[in-house]
Amino acid sequence: MNYREESLKKHAEWRGKIEVACRVEVDSREKLSLAYTPGVAEPCLAIQKDINKSFELTRRWNTVPVITDGTAVLGLGDIGPEAGMPVMEGKCALFKAFGGVDAIPLCIRSKDTDEIVRTVELIAGSFGGINLEDIAAPRCFEIERRLKEDLDIPVFHDDQHGTAVVVAAALLNALSLVNKDMGAISVVINGAGAAGTAIAKYLLRFGVGDVVLCDRLGILDASDERFDLAKRELAALTNRRGIRGTLADAMRGADVFIGVSGPNCVTKDMVRSMARDAIVFACANPTPEISREDALEAGAAVVGTGSSEKPNQINNVLVFPGLFRGALDVRATDINAEMMMAASRAIAACAGDLSRDHILPYAYETSAHEAVAVAVREAAKKSGVARL
Repeated sequence: MNYREESLKKHAEWRGKIEVACRVEVDSREKLSLAYTPGVAEPCLAIQKDINKSFELTRRWNTVPVITDGTAVLGLGDIGPEAGMPVMEGKCALFKAFGGVDAIPLCIRSKDTDEIVRTVELIAGSFGGINLEDIAAPRCFEIERRLKEDLDIPVFHDDQHGTAVVVAAALLNALSLVNKDMGAISVVINGAGAAGTAIAKYLLRFGVGDVVLCDRLGILDASDERFDLAKRELAALTNRRGIRGTLADAMRGADVFIGVSGPNCVTKDMVRSMARDAIVFACANPTPEISREDALEAGAAVVGTGSSEKPNQINNVLVFPGLFRGALDVRATDINAEMMMAASRAIAACAGDLSRDHILPYAYETSAHEAVAVAVREAAKKSGVARL
């Protein structure tokens, strides 16, 4: 099947992937008076007295906006907020299908950080959590930081943290297959944008021994002024061995390669230069950094990609539905590192019998999403951010 052509036909047929459904009947005078005026005045007054009642008397408790400015849409780049709508609608459909979460696409026609932050702050009272999506770096870091500081509901940038959570889950199981310890390995990440930055910080928190980050200029170096300040600061946290040079130099002897960059930037020789039983996660879409077939032929022990057409798809659809389900269920004020690490471990545990072609559960396995929700709820309680 040509998925692109068929998808365009289906989108014209569907005319939207989500819709608003009515949860109450309004087919009589009594029912209408309860759902709307005059009866509705009473819950309004109750919320006026105690704003937290908005979680109990409205659908706020289960509703999340999927917010984008359209600047970094699914491998397509800066295509604008309206053009990003099909992706945001798809995300909302997955929220509902796998997490039972009511999600609404909100595409903001602005690239101004202050405007985006203020827009989200003004509408936050309608929602139980905020999902940021497809916002370009470095603006996405500032937007998330400010919103997390200002709001008392969870704020989660899925491109950063959802990707990090599922990559860590895949890595846990891949390392189990090749019998390597997290604390002893070296990891090379190509791509120092939103996803690469978040993965690097998350894996270090998870206990990875050494992480080296690369971008188009090569290995991030704290002393190299060609890199912006954010990347130089990141370089100071990584690259324990102090190596310099190109991506090829970084991969020499490395145990793991994680690609969140662009197509065909890794060669067979670069994979051959890695350590024994190397792990390659080439996640660029639609074309990976190296094909699965080439990576295996070059000696990689385990290969994952971002494609649903290949084994070991590393996709954050395994993360965000269950993560938000768990956070909303306990009315969490935040999605913190403890909750994300619990999600990674839950996903890894749901994979079942491991093989080099099966290191993660499939995205459609409801048991995986349920396990993530349970783990996140418990982590939220233990870490003190649950209000229920």
